Amino acid sequence: MGKVPKELQDRLGIAIAKRTYKAYRDLLTSSRWRKAASAGAPLQRLLWASTGTKDPEASDILYIKALAAPDTINTIPEKTLLAFADHGGLGEVLPEDGGDAESVIAAFAKAGIDDEQLAADLQREGAESFVDSWKDLLNRISSKSTTLTATG
Repeated sequence: MGKVPKELQDRLGIAIAKRTYKAYRDLLTSSRWRKAASAGAPLQRLLWASTGTKDPEASDILYIKALAAPDTINTIPEKTLLAFADHGGLGEVLPEDGGDAESVIAAFAKAGIDDEQLAADLQREGAESFVDSWKDLLNRISSKSTTLTATG
């Protein structure tokens, strides 16, 4: 992400999350959702997946603090969870109105950065990382199974 100006680094994902959370909260106040809820539909929580910090210059708990909000789930990598237990603390939660999301996204556009392409790249990289972790887990299970079968 060398093309992202320093003052915007590590801000697009949070801005997109704020925009997403606003859309989610808007849905929960809609007549469409109220009708579904009154018919017994359970609340579907918003999922933030694997929110560890990749940028070594950023806070190791950046995304835990930035994405905290009611009715969300955050799958936190162990290293990040331990860091949060050590020196974390929550401040404000995600704003229901999206906060500064649109102005941050506009700043990316003004800097000549295609925020949609950058967001797509980050999502792709995140999905690839998840797949890699899944494959690693399956390989470890297979290896343990082979070891146990051979010794058993």
